[in-house]
Amino acid sequence: MRAEAKLRIDDAHYDLDTARDMLEHGRWNYAVFLARQAVEKMLKAGFPVPLKRSKNCVTAGESWPGPWRKESISMSEKTPQESRTAGRERSPREEGKRILLHVCCGPCGTYPALRLREEGYEVAAFWYNPNIHPFSEHERRREALLRFARAVDLPVIEHPGYEMVAFLRAVCGQEAHGQRCAICYRMRLSCTARAALAGGFSAFTTTLLISPHQDEGLIRTLGEEVGKEVGVPFYYERFRRGWSERGRLAKVYDLYRQDYCGCVYSEWERRTGRTLGPEGMP
Repeated sequence: MRAEAKLRIDDAHYDLDTARDMLEHGRWNYAVFLARQAVEKMLKAGFPVPLKRSKNCVTAGESWPGPWRKESISMSEKTPQESRTAGRERSPREEGKRILLHVCCGPCGTYPALRLREEGYEVAAFWYNPNIHPFSEHERRREALLRFARAVDLPVIEHPGYEMVAFLRAVCGQEAHGQRCAICYRMRLSCTARAALAGGFSAFTTTLLISPHQDEGLIRTLGEEVGKEVGVPFYYERFRRGWSERGRLAKVYDLYRQDYCGCVYSEWERRTGRTLGPEGMP
């Protein structure tokens, strides 16, 4: 398979996974748009001709142009990592290197942890999420991580204490969605980077990258900034390609799945369907 076609197929899977998530949350316009994007990318991957001509051929009932490969069709049943490794031997690039994976919840920790192991990393999970409210919710998510960790023999490092007060003080006056998120990302990434440095890890990363509800670009930017400040490289990968696999694994390992991001503001927004504005007002 051509490298360009393979890339388009991977991107199509990512768009389709995100479309499913948008559909589940009632965001119809986004779901339709992303589903269409996924179809177009799959078509472009299989046909070495302009998409317009392909549409005309379908409408006119003509034969399909170009060599549509059977494996391109069947790949819809594979996870992204299975697609990348199908038909070849695994050759881990990071054999022997240790990476500290910040985990925001059990389900989101599944795919990234297994994916990093596939790349050859020695992975350890790191728990630090002072934003999660209330404390009972914090504990449910922490216990979900520990449940998964026991099942796959994943070491877990837990930051002591529950620093919700520090989080609330940090976002005071900047409670609007986006503003508070940037502060929250930096808090968690900074703590993870310092723990990675203290533990002698080769790099650090976060499961926040897997969620389509998070700002992937901002997380990457902040992660790289923090990495330079602390002296430990930030590892970026497009974990969102494994979003649907995350859901499947959460069911396999019977993990608790929350329905809001974590902080008290995000819970309020989830329950009311409203969004906090720049002044902290709906």
